Amino acid sequence: MNLPHTAHASPAPAPSGDPSDADAAAAPVSVLVVDDEELTRAGLRALLSVQPGLEVVGEASDGTEVLRRVRQWHPQVVLMDVRMPRLDGIEATALLRAELSRPPKVIVITTFENDSYVWDALLAGADGFIRKRAPVAQLVQAVRLVASGDCLLFPEAVRRLAAQHPAPPARDVGSTGAAALTVREEETLRLIARGLSNQQIAQHMAVRPETVKTHVGNVLGKLHADNRTHAVVIAYETGVLVPGTGASAGPDGGEGRRRRWPRLGSAAQQLS
Repeated sequence: MNLPHTAHASPAPAPSGDPSDADAAAAPVSVLVVDDEELTRAGLRALLSVQPGLEVVGEASDGTEVLRRVRQWHPQVVLMDVRMPRLDGIEATALLRAELSRPPKVIVITTFENDSYVWDALLAGADGFIRKRAPVAQLVQAVRLVASGDCLLFPEAVRRLAAQHPAPPARDVGSTGAAALTVREEETLRLIARGLSNQQIAQHMAVRPETVKTHVGNVLGKLHADNRTHAVVIAYETGVLVPGTGASAGPDGGEGRRRRWPRLGSAAQQLS
């Protein structure tokens, strides 16, 4: 995301003929850009505005403006700077979740991936995060992926971040409802944490996609999570999932079934 060179943004790629491209062209994903630096806002608007299927509907210069702008423009995705002077991205994300029955998706933009602000924003209900210097293609992919709501954004990066914020010794699993997860729901949660879509989870579990949607809904409800990312972060935070091992905590707080997670795709690894 080379913001100083927005005047030289690459031309929009030609449509691939995929039906999803046609849908995106018919109903573009609306985006609100939130950053306290005017140059960054202008750069993000310039970069995203030339992409097919995306539309920047407005900007906000501080977290205090976000709720009002969201109510005004109804964006599907908010690109939220995590560090802002009056109201930061963490509090602004939490405010959207508290005040709106159907809040927009939130992607936190950060300078440093291991910023503790990012972890707090994910705990507040952000759908994912991306670095300010990420390639344009990765930013566009992130917006589209989060708008679809069907996959975890950069699961390997979330797992690395979780490893830097280990669960406290006293794991309050019961308060999250994790103790009530069924075996199938727990398996669904682990597959969500690996970044699998509903269709991929259905294939892995040999069930119908409708069944997976039910499992995902139950997981979100029992963990009191706003979205898939929030559910995974809560699971890491309480020790239900253990980063680096693929293990989930048993009822006594010990490690349950241990499964080694496979290496994920290059999109996640680019955040390394």
